[in-house]
Formats: sequence, C-alpha cells, structure tokens
Amino acid sequence: MSERTAACPSCGAGGMREFYGARGVPVHSVLLMPTRERAVGYPRGDVRLAACATCGFISNAAFDPSVHEYSPEYEETQGYSSEFNAFADRLAGRLVERYGVRGKTVLEIGCGKGEFLARMVELGGNRGVGIDPAVVPERFPEPLRDRVELIQDFWSPAYADLPGDFVCCRHTLEHLGDVGRFVADLRAAIGARGDVLLFLEVPETLRVLDEGAFWDVYYEHCSYFTPGSLARLVRRSGFEILELSLDFHDQYLVLVARPASAGAAGTPLPIEEDLDDLAERVARFETRAPERIEEWRRRIAGDARSGRRVVLWGGGSKAVAFLTTLGLRDEVIALADLNPFKQGKFVPGTGHEVVSPERLREIRPDVVVAMNPAYREEIRRDLARLGLAPELLALE
Repeated sequence: MSERTAACPSCGAGGMREFYGARGVPVHSVLLMPTRERAVGYPRGDVRLAACATCGFISNAAFDPSVHEYSPEYEETQGYSSEFNAFADRLAGRLVERYGVRGKTVLEIGCGKGEFLARMVELGGNRGVGIDPAVVPERFPEPLRDRVELIQDFWSPAYADLPGDFVCCRHTLEHLGDVGRFVADLRAAIGARGDVLLFLEVPETLRVLDEGAFWDVYYEHCSYFTPGSLARLVRRSGFEILELSLDFHDQYLVLVARPASAGAAGTPLPIEEDLDDLAERVARFETRAPERIEEWRRRIAGDARSGRRVVLWGGGSKAVAFLTTLGLRDEVIALADLNPFKQGKFVPGTGHEVVSPERLREIRPDVVVAMNPAYREEIRRDLARLGLAPELLALE
C-alpha cells in the first residue's frame, strides 16, 4: 500500500502512509454474543493501518467510533489468569512504592471491571475513582466499595473536576481515535497541579511490526504506539516523562509522567526508536504479515485435513483477529477461556463458541494454539491438570 491519508490523530501532520489492510472485520472483539447467529451477523468494518512520518504514530485510517457499543457486557478482563494477576500485582506494588501513592486519590480512566483500581486502593490505603462505560459495580471487591466511586461513562472534559492525585489510564488510549486531543484534555484537566502523576499503559507496537503479528491488529484498537510515538505525544501535550519501559513479557509500554513547566518536557530516552528505524520496521511488517498469514493458514488447514481437532486458548481480540484474518470456520473446534463470563458465548465474526477449559475433556483436542505466548506455561499446567497432552503452539 502507498495511499496517503488525512492528518495524524496524534500530532496533526498530514500524509500518513497506509501499509496494511484487513477488510470486513468485526467492529468489536470481546463484546461476546449470546447466539452463534448474532455473532456471525455482527457489524463489520475495515482496518487500514497508516503510519505518520512526522511522529511515528500508527492508526486505522478507516476507524469509525460511532459503531462501538462499549457497555457492561464488554468483557475485556484478563483477571482470571494467574500469570496476568501476578503481573498486575507486581505493577501496582511497584507504582505505590516508587511514587509514594499512599493516602491519595487514584483516578483510573478506562478502569474496565476495576481490578487494577482495587489493587491501587488496597495496597496504598488510597481512595479510588473509576470511570468506564463497561464498569460493573457489583463485580468490584465488596470490602473496598466504600472507598471508591465508580462511574459508568466515558471520560471527557465534562469530568475534568474528578479528583485524582495519581491519574491512571491502562489499555484505553489504543481504543481512542483522537488521541492527541484526549491527552491534551487530560493535561488541561490537571492544570497547575504539578504534583499529579499520569500513568499510561498500552500495547507495544514494535513487537507487532517485527513479528508480523497480524493477530494483534483489530478494529477496537485504532491507535498503535511505539516507545517513540507515545513519548512524543506525552511531551507534546505538556508532560515530563519520569519512566518509560516495557513490561509483561515486553508486550506492554508503561509510562509515568508529571506536568511540565514551559520548555521542560525533556529529551528522548534510549528506549525511543527514531523515525528511520520505525519506517524500516513498518516496511518489514508489510512483507512479514502476509507471510505469517499464509503460514498459519497452511498449518491450520493441514491439521483439519488430517482430522486433528484444533482449539484456540483465549476467547478475546487476538482470537477474533486470528480467525477472521485467516477465514477459519470448521477448522477450529472451539475457543477455551478461563473467564466464566465468556463461556457459553460466541465470538463476533466467525461465531465460534467460547468454552471452559474443563470442556476440553470432552473435545479432546489434538492441537491447542495459545493466543498469547505469555500464558503458554500456565496453559500447559491447566492442560496437564485436565489430563490432556495436545500439541501446544503459540502465536509468536
């Protein structure tokens, strides 16, 4: 692809270059359906990834936010995985200790079901405010409910007066189209309070580009950040970066910043890639992604022809992108997931059922494909507990 698109949603520069496309993908991946028919007929949209040569930001040029229906039925949590919970516990503990988040008010924008907010409240003796259209107050830990305020809505400048000494925004920016305006609005809401800290966590995109990881590209994620593009956005919006690093098996970017005085935003950090490096990686993805698509299509088709029963482990966005990009149907029997709120539901696009791991005793899979290699050993242990020893593969 070489088509030029409109202005960059991060820095406003024109002439973003499209480099990858996927047509007819479900506009939601983890808003699971009660019936296969509804799942198969769920609305679809296109992905047209484009890169900005000025700031390095990558976005879906075809993104339309009006098609989304974030609600309490949106089941995004990874909180049923011991591997993920151990990571979240470590992260919350580190933030509380390193930045003295004790006796403070933690404001989490895009708090999901509130698991991380609960950790920050409990570990630091803090109070919490969480805002998210998908929050379910009844699922917040009961002993902590009197120390939090939960708001079922999107954050906007209308909520600029919400209290917050530590403003947390985890896995939310990638769902927003106009990220430049959003971060600028956050900075304006903080105003002259120089002691407020901003914590951001987003998926890291250099890995996606290097691996040709087409399964990490889906409609809900309209914004893709590298260390450099995230840092440039945050500095440009009036923050000084205190920390920028990789976490969770190098899949996530974590950033801590504070309001900057005029001209004190700082200089690039060693982790930040330059724009020439990013351009090379984008070019690599253009070649690598189609190769990976063909490799996996051949592999799954070959297993199906041989009568081998294939199951995907993970009923979330990676699985939906994997299935829809490869055009898989009967070649995959089901999707296993630890989250009981997903079990018995059907994923948008292909309509595959999400089942409990225990159901695999009946299915007896020959091949299990882990949608995230971070969970491979956890999955291996769960399979062994079930008395199963299929071939275990992972997307990587």
